[in-house]
Amino acid sequence: MELQNTCAIAVMAKAPRPGLAKTRLCPPLQPDHAAQLSAAFLRDITENIAAAARVAPIHGAVAYAPAGEERAFDGHLANGTALVLADGSLSMPSGIDGFGRALLHAAQALFARGYGAVCLVNSDSPTLPTSLLIKSAQALLGCGERVVLGPADDGGYYLIGMNQPHAHLFADIAWSTETVAAATRARAVALRLDVVTLPTWFDVDDMGSLARLTAEANGLANELRPYAAPATMAWLSRSLLVGDMSVAAQ
Repeated sequence: MELQNTCAIAVMAKAPRPGLAKTRLCPPLQPDHAAQLSAAFLRDITENIAAAARVAPIHGAVAYAPAGEERAFDGHLANGTALVLADGSLSMPSGIDGFGRALLHAAQALFARGYGAVCLVNSDSPTLPTSLLIKSAQALLGCGERVVLGPADDGGYYLIGMNQPHAHLFADIAWSTETVAAATRARAVALRLDVVTLPTWFDVDDMGSLARLTAEANGLANELRPYAAPATMAWLSRSLLVGDMSVAAQ
């Protein structure tokens, strides 16, 4: 498969270690439990990308931080998943701060490997429908420069895709606010790029959204047909969160 005709889909992820991963779920989760949940998310998201790669020209990756934590991902990723450092340590244009540095670092690194398109997805959406990953890759590998944006219901985005590493997409963004997706769309418009907007999905980054995830496990599925996320659901079951929404919502 020629890389120029392939879309890299990379998960933006911290090493799944206690005290480093899913800290917004602590408390009520203990740091070691949050790390276990993070590892389950990584397994499911990378397996989901692998499933999409059986339909479209996609290569899966994890864009990770901090540097030196490569071994922390051993055993937690789908077979064939590449690792690329994305800690934002490269020299960046002015206006690109915070998480934007990691995103641009990941995009530049993957384009440097020769990929014709790059999607960056969060590590908090283990049930993201596989169809949305396929649609993103196909849109980006079609004719014309464009951006694919997957808005999250908290105002951020769960996926951004591009066929050039446009730094302006990440400039002057108030990260971790409800304006992120709208501001990113405005940057794309300013660059005169077509924007393909995916259906809204959700991040699991607090106990309320974790309760929503357990609701899916109990059969309250979205019409978009969520990915089954077997590793995550097995962890939730072992942790007594499935079938007891009062526990998940505390």
